[in-house]
Amino acid sequence: MIFIPKGICASKIEIELNEEQDTIKSVNFTGGCDGNHQGICRLVEGMKVQDAINRLTGIKCGPRSTSCPDQLAVALRELKE
Repeated sequence: MIFIPKGICASKIEIELNEEQDTIKSVNFTGGCDGNHQGICRLVEGMKVQDAINRLTGIKCGPRSTSCPDQLAVALRELKE
């Protein structure tokens, strides 16, 4: 899935799921803070989709009402629907 986030520096989030196990197989951000994105991607790899949504939802970046982790949660919710 390719997700176009809103309100963050990254311009695209690519997500691959292992649907059989309901886990995150891989995540890749385009644009934004490369080191932070690499960390997020490695941390969520292999995680249950709902667990990632629960942990990442509502994280803010400075004065913004969202963040890269929050937008990843938005994308994962869309995938589950």
